[in-house]
Amino acid sequence: MAEFTRQRGKRQEDGGLGSVLDVLLANARLVLGVSGAAVLAIATLAVKRLIDRATSPRDEGDPKAEQKTLEESWQDLTLIKTMPKPPKKQRREDLSEPLLSPARPPAPGEAHEPRVCSAPLEPPWVEASPLRCLTLQEKLLLHYSSRLAVPEAQASLALQLARSICAQLQNFLRSKCPELPFGSLFLSGPLLDGLGALAADHIHLMLPVVLDAALWSLIPGDDTVVRNPQYWMIKRTDLEYFPRGRSPWDRFIVGRYLSSNALNETLHKMLVASINWPAIGSLLGSVIHPVVASRDLRLEVKHDQVKLSITLFPVVEMEDKVLLAAPPEGLVENLWLESFYRAEVSKVEELDASDSGARQHCLRILNGVCKSHPALHKLSGSPMTHVVLHLSATSLDWAEESLADRFQEVLEELVGYLEKGVLPSYFNHKINLLCDLLEEEIDEMGFMLYKAVSEPELLLTEK
Repeated sequence: MAEFTRQRGKRQEDGGLGSVLDVLLANARLVLGVSGAAVLAIATLAVKRLIDRATSPRDEGDPKAEQKTLEESWQDLTLIKTMPKPPKKQRREDLSEPLLSPARPPAPGEAHEPRVCSAPLEPPWVEASPLRCLTLQEKLLLHYSSRLAVPEAQASLALQLARSICAQLQNFLRSKCPELPFGSLFLSGPLLDGLGALAADHIHLMLPVVLDAALWSLIPGDDTVVRNPQYWMIKRTDLEYFPRGRSPWDRFIVGRYLSSNALNETLHKMLVASINWPAIGSLLGSVIHPVVASRDLRLEVKHDQVKLSITLFPVVEMEDKVLLAAPPEGLVENLWLESFYRAEVSKVEELDASDSGARQHCLRILNGVCKSHPALHKLSGSPMTHVVLHLSATSLDWAEESLADRFQEVLEELVGYLEKGVLPSYFNHKINLLCDLLEEEIDEMGFMLYKAVSEPELLLTEK
């Protein structure tokens, strides 16, 4: 029974192998042609014989049978070695030429023409093209897309955290200081307006201080003790008819003037000591710390996906002026800084809308370059925006295709302003936006930008 099973299995294997070989030989003529099929048949026959002898039972002790098997093996090997090689296929040099038809025997009386075999053609030598140098326009666009574009998810999370903190702070002020007519808090800064954000890491929180115009008036900066047109004073008027206490803001008066420093100190104490920031941070899935040692009213927010700095600015809007409680360093504590940020953003957007310009795009690159450069970071923001606004009055082509030309022209204009040490405000020519810089800082900035005028790529390298 075991012998039957073994022989039956052997016949099935032989039958299966024969079927496969028959199919292979039947298709070989179509694929390889007549001569190729013949070569394959001989090789297949030889291999089949070797397999048959290897799988067939041997007659142990029969010398003649072993001698016959050995001779047949050598014959098969000789058969494999001596079988003709298949002819090489003719190369088809041109795909437009038709394939050659199969060879036919010559007609009676037709002479045999000798076939000339041409040497195989060498592949043509292709010279490697040199790497194309990027233009300044391409480098600027690449710099913007790779370094200045804020990820949408990160920006969205930062704004969501800032709005939540804004709502919490608004509720606290209304419950803690109901007598002070604060307006509704709102967010501001480059992350919202898109003129200079390198990352979603800083937002301004504006706190409106609502004043009664009948009790307060503005004193121009030229008439103040600092003789600086960028700073203003807010004077309490008609104390004879409207004594102290008539205005809820009288508690912050120093020498008949509303003190920005006194207001900031009160708000700083509230931020540090009165608000339960750990509880608010836990509610928002983050950690919130007020910065104790800073003159600014600043909060540091740490989230798993973003780190955010929020600066609070009390702001007064009177007589078409926007004044921030950001006095200069020194003994003067009653000054309010005039801010042109809202006007800057509005004017740039208006100019771009009128001629489909790329001023905002150019400003993002310029502010990003200056902010990341150790020698130029003080030029980012408002000074750079005013240079672009001045240039827009003379250079009218602000299309995106002219971005590189305008970029270089802004650098040239800025070098000229630094040489004079004066950059006039676009909205008030009496204001010098470089007045707070030291002479050494101006020289260092001017030297760096002077080199960058002829080689702008210097500003685009990693710092």
